[in-house]
Amino acid sequence: MQIAQTVLISGAGVAGSALAYWLRRHGYAPTMVERAPAPRSGGQAIDVRGVALDVIDRMGLLEEVRAHRTHMRGMSVLNADGEEVHRSTEYTLSSGRLADPDVELMRDDLVRLLRGGTREGVEYVYGDAVEAIEESAEGVRVAFVNGPDRVFGLVVGADGLHSGVRRLVFGPEEQFNRHLGQYLSVFTAENFLGLEDWQVWLRDGGAGFAAMTVPGNGRLRVAFGFESPRMDGDHRDAEWLRGLVVERAERLRWAEGRKLAAYARKAGDFYCDAMAQVHLDHWSRGRVVLLGDAGYCASPLSGQGTSLALVGAYVLAGELAKAGGDHSAAFARYEGRMRPFVAANQALATEAPGGPASEESMERAKSAIVLDQSGDGRDA
Repeated sequence: MQIAQTVLISGAGVAGSALAYWLRRHGYAPTMVERAPAPRSGGQAIDVRGVALDVIDRMGLLEEVRAHRTHMRGMSVLNADGEEVHRSTEYTLSSGRLADPDVELMRDDLVRLLRGGTREGVEYVYGDAVEAIEESAEGVRVAFVNGPDRVFGLVVGADGLHSGVRRLVFGPEEQFNRHLGQYLSVFTAENFLGLEDWQVWLRDGGAGFAAMTVPGNGRLRVAFGFESPRMDGDHRDAEWLRGLVVERAERLRWAEGRKLAAYARKAGDFYCDAMAQVHLDHWSRGRVVLLGDAGYCASPLSGQGTSLALVGAYVLAGELAKAGGDHSAAFARYEGRMRPFVAANQALATEAPGGPASEESMERAKSAIVLDQSGDGRDA
């Protein structure tokens, strides 16, 4: 395999896994490097909407994705004392109208399905990360934290909001990340509320949570959020973040809600980060390009981060295949096609800061790009 056909993808989440699938299909040799020692578990319920469903269909995964949908029957909205003030069996705040063709499923289920489509022809490197990047005439020399230096034809940063690739190539993240005034934590708890294919939402002042059952109803996936300006601290310091969540969860008035603090304290899949968006003037520099949250995070408040990642991976791989080795042209076309789609979906997070965007805005945003007709991204 020639160096030009080798691609390093930093990040083995939704964006990286989808890109690896499409690059392999187009004859490239992807290598995926992931800081975690093994595939990550946990994560919130995510949505695949609009054109992203077309991408999943073209991957041959639509039937499996639908089989793993959450199958919510509805939701309850509670006041700070835990009293139900609203109930719906027609829609949920996490996924919208239940009758829509859009699919809500757990993040770890989707990543597992995507990874299943890349078992052949894709190299996985877990427990490592990119430490330095140097472009030369022969390609991109990458230094890793643990492994030996290697040379690749291209490097893709699909490593999330706090992208290490973006920092190395474009500069400190503070100049690109826009804080949205909130922090969000996600973790798994026992089904102490006795829910069955149901979700509950509660807000108490500047904090609140959503708890929903995972398939089988044995456990809850909890999303606990609280308002806060950007805080000084290491976003990788899980115990510092865990302490912030526990302290705020213990303030909740509803006794059942306060049990969340105990689960947050011991959850093995605990995650917490600031709600933020990423805005850059350009998503590529030389042989390095950004994908998904690393380049254009819309934040979970948009409900469209997964769809942006899936569509971005499809478009990027298709443009590389169409460009015949001219990565500069491919990156420019990828960005040109994706910019309006990204803008429409990032706007969903800021349209209604206190709640979800309108149905009309979501309908426009989730289909604000036209895919090619070939099914492989090459004749847009």
